[in-house]
Amino acid sequence: MTAIALGPVRRSGFAGAVCALVVAAVTGLAGCGGDDPDAGTNGVGRLSAAKIQARAQNAARTADAVRLSGTVVSDGRTYTLDMGLTSGGGSGSVTSKGVTFHLLRVDEELYLKADAAFWTQADGRSADGGTADKLGGKYVKVPSSDATYKRFSGFTDKDVLLGGLLTLHGTLAKDGHHEQGGTRTVRITGDKGSGGTLDVSLRGRPYPLRLERAGGAGTLSFSGWGKRIALDQPPASDTVDLGQQLPAS
Repeated sequence: MTAIALGPVRRSGFAGAVCALVVAAVTGLAGCGGDDPDAGTNGVGRLSAAKIQARAQNAARTADAVRLSGTVVSDGRTYTLDMGLTSGGGSGSVTSKGVTFHLLRVDEELYLKADAAFWTQADGRSADGGTADKLGGKYVKVPSSDATYKRFSGFTDKDVLLGGLLTLHGTLAKDGHHEQGGTRTVRITGDKGSGGTLDVSLRGRPYPLRLERAGGAGTLSFSGWGKRIALDQPPASDTVDLGQQLPAS
């Protein structure tokens, strides 16, 4: 019996059929050579820009904790933040005009920690006056009625801070797929970027990973979504409670 070789048409058809079956089983694509940037992701990249923003906002709102770092411009002043935030408070550093201080909020109690030079400037007197030496390096409890509390407690409040940040302005649009810290993202913009840009994770929950605020009002990176952040009251030996308004700064 003479062997019959498979002709080009039959080999092509057989190979194509096998390829289609393998690809469909593994990636869900329609055939070989398909290039779906959202294959193997959480799928938010396929949504509209408005829905991506909404999913990112919801993921951020329901997360137990997050770490953020970067800059925020508020009332003409630039603040550099490195904060860990939870539903019950926050802790981290804030730098403004070359001066760095530490904020800690546990539930409703806010503490500010800075060196003597900070309090010397704030008090308007030399360290010899005693105030700076007393407060330097200590966790100073900030009265809730003090203007400092109103000014800085928002930096330690996850809902307040993120609620005001994670909304782009203007017409929303998608701006392709990118990467932040080794994680693939989909980027959305407001008014082609002038209203801000937001990179949203394509892995796991659609958490925000990087934000450029509208009008050059700062850039922030987000990490550690949902990872526990311990917030404890500072030791009594390191705490000062003036029981009154803080020195003006």
